[in-house]
Amino acid sequence: MFPRRVLLLTLTLLCAFPLTAQQSLVYLGTYTVRAGGATKDPTSKGIYVSKFDLASGKMGDPELAAETTNPSFFAIHPNAKFLYAVGETYGSSGKPGGTVTAFSIDAASGKLTQLNQVGSEGGGPCFATVDKTGRWLLVANYGTGSVASFALDADGKLGAAASVIQHKGSGANPQRQKGPHAHSINLDPRNRFAIAADLGTDRLYIYKFDQKTGKLSEHGEFQMKPGAGPRHFSFHPSGKYAFAINEMHMTLTSMYWDGAAGKLVEIATLPTIPGQVEQGMSTAEVLAHPSGNFVYGSNRGHDTIAVFNVDKRGRLARTSNEPTEGKTPRNFGISPDGNWLIAANQNSDSVVVFKIDPATGVLTPTGQKLSVPMPVCVRFRVEPKGGIFGK
Repeated sequence: MFPRRVLLLTLTLLCAFPLTAQQSLVYLGTYTVRAGGATKDPTSKGIYVSKFDLASGKMGDPELAAETTNPSFFAIHPNAKFLYAVGETYGSSGKPGGTVTAFSIDAASGKLTQLNQVGSEGGGPCFATVDKTGRWLLVANYGTGSVASFALDADGKLGAAASVIQHKGSGANPQRQKGPHAHSINLDPRNRFAIAADLGTDRLYIYKFDQKTGKLSEHGEFQMKPGAGPRHFSFHPSGKYAFAINEMHMTLTSMYWDGAAGKLVEIATLPTIPGQVEQGMSTAEVLAHPSGNFVYGSNRGHDTIAVFNVDKRGRLARTSNEPTEGKTPRNFGISPDGNWLIAANQNSDSVVVFKIDPATGVLTPTGQKLSVPMPVCVRFRVEPKGGIFGK
């Protein structure tokens, strides 16, 4: 028989399931409350985690990483030790507005431990990103149409808000654009400017970002077509171009980014689907491929991922629309090696894995469809290599 201490140590190591060099943790955000906020979904509890094999594309069964309310979007710290999730609610602890929660990541099991929680400085927070220094978290509040930046402590905890900016105005669509709806906020490759896409005002707001103080200050804006409803935004790996996906018009706008001046110049706007936009259709996510050769956009209602080729001048050409094998594809994630895409189908409670053709960008379903309740966010945890967070 094994000595008791040896047996306990063996069981502990077996339970940890340490990741291999070819594996990555994939985190999945969900809605825990159905539309309208009145009814809780008994099957959805928060953030889920799965182990993903980068060589084979095999995705393990998702497990609950942390129980939390409406973690519809989150960001992972550059050092891969912390995760920051919005709580997409419109009131908490008697105060109006949503929340942001800091978690520490167990690199072996993928489990999350809550560090602290703060108010998001607005209602319905729906987007979060960490700046390149790892000292600041930026958040977009859809419900109240505001953006905010928060300090991050060395231990990963959220600090006080460094700045809060309230958007103003409206758009051409009286049903969807009576007021501002900040839907995302992204930092440029130089970490000098933040671009906030506001669906309610049809604008991309450009803010100067102070890396020392975390302050956001108004710099400029880019006017989209009336009623377009800009939602998410993605920079090209080169830093020369950027892409905004428009929720209501179901279009993708490519732009030249002048990083020195902090200015966007439109190149072209293309539809994300063939044919006409029908009732119940809208876009959601946009991501540029790590190679810079492709851009992908999700189409809800049409239930596809649009594939665009990108030339050396930032011009787009839509080459295909791949069905996501589910309903209402919301967010999706691309593996750090650029070989795989994981799509979250919100209304069919499924996550589907696709192989990316490195030459054409075309998506091929791998046959893997996993059950996850109301999935709406996909993020790969990437171990830092070199730089200020390297080992």
